[in-house]
Amino acid sequence: MKKKDIRDIYKRKRAELDDATRKSHNDLIYKRFRKISLPKLYYLHHYLPIHTHYEIPIQRMVDDLIASNPNLIQIVPVVKGLEMLAVIYNNGMEVKKNQWGIDEPIDLAYADISKIDCVFVPLIAFDLKGYRVGYGKGYYDRFLARCNSDVIKIGFSNFEPIDEISDTDKFDIPLNYCITPGRIYEFG
Repeated sequence: MKKKDIRDIYKRKRAELDDATRKSHNDLIYKRFRKISLPKLYYLHHYLPIHTHYEIPIQRMVDDLIASNPNLIQIVPVVKGLEMLAVIYNNGMEVKKNQWGIDEPIDLAYADISKIDCVFVPLIAFDLKGYRVGYGKGYYDRFLARCNSDVIKIGFSNFEPIDEISDTDKFDIPLNYCITPGRIYEFG
């Protein structure tokens, strides 16, 4: 199946989940996340979920990583033109919505992306090879291409993977892990 079709189908499926199912999925994803053995982390890049798009809330995962890595520096994306920049973030910082309704910090203290150990990557769906379908602008793939090759890439999904995204290309970067309510997927 092609990315555009997958995007349409899974955005609709995600929106159709009722609140009880969403809460149950979030709890199961969090429990599975706690089972992943990650190395010591110093810099975590994560997104600020778009609640109107029903993205998986990740704050509990972030809080767990902060608890086990006390000096962990949080980094979030800020979009400038066609580029996604990395900005240092602290819980409770003042944010504003960009043109796509994504919260971005107002105070911009830029981070060195070469130091990022782990990235929580937003997605709409993913396949059995770890490739993902995002919102179609390519920001994360361009960003991940600039990170160290050993950066750990983790996605979270309400749904199990599809067999294959038929129109991946050489610029698409697969995840290392994707966590669903049903299981943890690990990719080469």
